[in-house]
Amino acid sequence: MKPDYKNWMPKGMVLTAAAATAVLLLLFVLFGCTGVVSGTLKTVLFIVFLIGTVIGLGVSLWMIFMYRAFSYNGKRQMSRQIIEGIAKHVQIPDGGKGLDVGCGSGALTIAVAKRNPNAQMVGLDRWGKEYASFNKPLCENNAKAEGVGNTSFVQGDATKLDFPDGSFDAVTSNYVYHNIPGDRQALLLETLRVLKKGGTFAIHDIFSKSKYGDMGAFVQTLKDMGYEKVALIDTTDGKFMSKREAMWMELSGSALLVGRK
Repeated sequence: MKPDYKNWMPKGMVLTAAAATAVLLLLFVLFGCTGVVSGTLKTVLFIVFLIGTVIGLGVSLWMIFMYRAFSYNGKRQMSRQIIEGIAKHVQIPDGGKGLDVGCGSGALTIAVAKRNPNAQMVGLDRWGKEYASFNKPLCENNAKAEGVGNTSFVQGDATKLDFPDGSFDAVTSNYVYHNIPGDRQALLLETLRVLKKGGTFAIHDIFSKSKYGDMGAFVQTLKDMGYEKVALIDTTDGKFMSKREAMWMELSGSALLVGRK
């Protein structure tokens, strides 16, 4: 039995984009290149469906390249590199407990659990319809396939964690909060709320100014609140990906926020 961590660019989204492009191409040929319609209407439809087809083709190719880059079974395996890179920063004391927010298919939860065999890791996700192939049974099956028994998985809301303050010795997250509308710095604080004094955190996301605001100021805010060894590490300089990869995959601004409470 092998783990199935799926792909961060779901195959269903790739196929949907490709199908939509094919429909646009068909409409372009039907209404723009034949005699079904004529005159001004034909010209308008020719332009509209041509533009739609070109855009659809561009989006489909981008998705295909993303799918190949993130595949756990492909040559690049960027997902695996990112997951292992985050997990290296997490240390949980024996008998302790960690929380992975937005666990998806359980990859980061399991990777951290492997590195901390005497601790427990909890993976939390809402498993929404946008990523229908990700679910709790998938996470549990992946943990079983990896031979990891110190994990559990629960459904929850990252914007309002159903845990008391200081519940965990470590908190992690990977590419989650940039997908959630609202004040993303507040989301980070909500995650850090459940971290124990002395606990560690490792959160990876697209920390661009357009998504998060001034992260330099946020790092200083954490330090002023008493957090220690807080650092924002650029992961697009070859650590997890190259600058070129980050640019074409629209992941510019990817960084790892690490520290201790």
